[in-house]
Amino acid sequence: MNQTIKINGGKVSELIKYWDGVQKKPIEADRYPTVFAEWVGGSRSKINFGENVTYLGGVKELNPMQMLLAALAACNVELIILNASILGIDVESLSIEANGHYDLRSYFGLDKSGSGYDVISYTVWLKAPGITNAQIEYLLERCEKSYPFGDSLARKIPMNFEIIVE
Repeated sequence: MNQTIKINGGKVSELIKYWDGVQKKPIEADRYPTVFAEWVGGSRSKINFGENVTYLGGVKELNPMQMLLAALAACNVELIILNASILGIDVESLSIEANGHYDLRSYFGLDKSGSGYDVISYTVWLKAPGITNAQIEYLLERCEKSYPFGDSLARKIPMNFEIIVE
């Protein structure tokens, strides 16, 4: 495919080329990100990922639990746009609301039941003229079954902690 086709702000031909490459060589899909969080005062952290920097916590920033919801929503935005583009669906607008419930008692050592989310819900608003019911079902299936963030939340991931005192 020599022609560059742009849908939803992305080059579909490059997406399809990458997709084909991953089918032929699955290791091309492996990712090993590392982030570095540094305390900057109060409950605020500076997060570095390569040259990208963001802040969490503190008075004017999302806290880590809010960022978890934001990452869930953003992952689904990316997934829907990617799949819509591959299907040739022109998206006019897309927004996602994510919400959930968690209890901080365990965080403060007052309870041992856990302090993470016990339920998360999200709603997608999609405007894509001409989209078919079959395409909507396909996008819903992708959101439920193939997005990395939600898949990570759905399984128990081994975590290893180490404290190095300087």
